[in-house]
Amino acid sequence: MPLFTSAPNSLCILRLSAIGDVCHAIAAVQAIQKEWPTTKITWIVGKIEAQLIYDLPGINIIPFDKKLGLKGMRAIWSQLSHLKFDALVHMQLALRASVLTLGIKAKYKVGFNRKRAKEGQWLFTNKRIKDTASTHVLDSFYSFIEYLGVPKSKPTWDIPLSKSDLAFVDDNIPTQKPYVVISPAASKDERNWITERYSQIADWLNELGYQVVLCGSPSEREKKLGVDIELQSKLPIINLIGKTSLKELTAVLKKSAVVIAPDSGPAHIATTQNTPVVGLYGHSNPKRTGPYNSLSYVVSVYEQHIEEQQNKPLSELKWSTRVKGGHIMNDITLDMVKAPLNTLLNS
Repeated sequence: MPLFTSAPNSLCILRLSAIGDVCHAIAAVQAIQKEWPTTKITWIVGKIEAQLIYDLPGINIIPFDKKLGLKGMRAIWSQLSHLKFDALVHMQLALRASVLTLGIKAKYKVGFNRKRAKEGQWLFTNKRIKDTASTHVLDSFYSFIEYLGVPKSKPTWDIPLSKSDLAFVDDNIPTQKPYVVISPAASKDERNWITERYSQIADWLNELGYQVVLCGSPSEREKKLGVDIELQSKLPIINLIGKTSLKELTAVLKKSAVVIAPDSGPAHIATTQNTPVVGLYGHSNPKRTGPYNSLSYVVSVYEQHIEEQQNKPLSELKWSTRVKGGHIMNDITLDMVKAPLNTLLNS
């Protein structure tokens, strides 16, 4: 039986980070809105991630700054002190997020199944979804809303973009040619593809008639990676790494013919814009964390390395098992990446 047989009055969504996971959560939350348009939804989200979703229609977004620690939690509790939700949907496994739930009043606090509830999340909930250990992260988020009573549906996204966000693209990518975005950096450098090969694929795309655009965050390591790719490329690249807001980045990804990226936030933002993604995977299972609508275009060496390292077939391993090592992405060749690009660019 679902938790609700009719639309609840109010729900609180707790998914603080990361950008890719927040993108998955958007689809689930907007599916709730379609099924229960009268339900009032409050979403507590990380300060950075809030820059992407602050204006989602019909949702009260409350940013949480984790750097403020207990002071930040108290600010959230004070803001919500006058409310009691019909349910708190606790989609984050981190202990910090669970502690944050202590000051949020809700009849039901819905979390992961105990088997998957890391960091003691099950201690902070009184309702739990079924086991979702062997599903894509987006599907596991949909398990929450199905538990609430929202029927399963195809994920869709509606992220508003302003005229200035869209104008940013025309102002900063001044070309009549179609363009391909390379977002080269993952959260850790070992999950990036080889710099030289990024440059080589950029030159190949240029020769095919596509402008290549680099995107990424303003971190020093990402900016350095962008400069290194430029220096090793023979043909001109537009480097926007560190020069976009999250909304401007979304607009850039929206208008791109294809996006090339390792396991990272921009791969999932591109998915929200219906832009195909060639994902480059070696350390994490792409069937669990890959770009949801582009899994058939993923280039992965994860399967071979995980079985070598664990000495077991993939079917016997947890989906969350990661490959270790700084050399893994070396095994993704140029031809492996060109194959799905040829399919997408010729379609």
